[in-house]
Amino acid sequence: MAGAAAGAVAASAPAVAAPGERALTRIAFGSCAHQDKPQPIWDRVNAWAPELFIFLGDNIYGDTEDMAVLRAKYQMLAEKPGFRTLRRETQVIATWDDHDFGVNDGGSEYPRKAESAAIFLDFWGVPAGHPRRRPEGGIYGSYMFGPEGRRVQVILPDNRTFRTPLLGYSVEPADKGQYVVNPDPDATMLGQAQWEWLEAELRRPADLRILASSTQVLPDAPGYEAWINFQADHQRLLDLIDFAEVENLLIISGDTHYAELSRLDTRMPYPLYELTSSGLTEVWPVFGPNRNRIAKAPLMPNYGRLTIDWDAPSPAVLMEVEMLDGSIGISHAVKLAELKQPPGR
Repeated sequence: MAGAAAGAVAASAPAVAAPGERALTRIAFGSCAHQDKPQPIWDRVNAWAPELFIFLGDNIYGDTEDMAVLRAKYQMLAEKPGFRTLRRETQVIATWDDHDFGVNDGGSEYPRKAESAAIFLDFWGVPAGHPRRRPEGGIYGSYMFGPEGRRVQVILPDNRTFRTPLLGYSVEPADKGQYVVNPDPDATMLGQAQWEWLEAELRRPADLRILASSTQVLPDAPGYEAWINFQADHQRLLDLIDFAEVENLLIISGDTHYAELSRLDTRMPYPLYELTSSGLTEVWPVFGPNRNRIAKAPLMPNYGRLTIDWDAPSPAVLMEVEMLDGSIGISHAVKLAELKQPPGR
């Protein structure tokens, strides 16, 4: 039975297309799609007709060390009508978060990392020999789309395989956050090899670069899992953006079961924006703490989208969240000229 399930999943997965020279103008993204539930949000996504869809993790709720169970849950996603339409009409790339990795809140301690990664990469059509199939583990990767002058880079970190285990829960009240921040300089989200890869990626030339993180980057309080749980790596990322003179960067993220827009402009060379979209099926009843939040959407299923206007006198990206009812829960435009290092530094 396990072999049959594996074959069915692999057969359903189209190969990841080679990045093309066509300039992207519509990118959709989302996270947290429970395979046991109806997924009507795909009607909204497919009607918008994105050229690229980025899955940000919790693409299924696997939560198992039984790989036959994991394969079967991927197969349930593959059979969703709206998801089938998406795969047929839109290029799809993905990273994972804890539930499709295999265990809630999990990191490097999860014992089936390699087996889960193989199933993940098969399902998402990552071909043999692709850089994401590295023998040392980790499903991180990046993609370039479009010609010079309109080149979009999508960076997909792996926030699970090498991550230090969480310290546990805080005794603070709920509005102060529930996860303990780990101050240990050796505690990590990414691990050293992935850090070296990420630094090299952020130094590549791109006219728009999208850091597609499964967990939130800019929220400043650990209400839920986020980069801020690992103090050293959180600061390392911000320092890298600053001192490596990274430009044209937007961040997208998932995981939270609500949608919000964050901005960080303190001690940064230009404002950093992060659009969080979650979930495709899952909805949390409240928002977590986040002093960097500048907008939030109604609490209902949603997906995120980026519309890139390359032809404007000053090219810009419209960051939006569309809700299940068709309303726009968040809308904020950013000119690429705003995402530059200050002159003369």
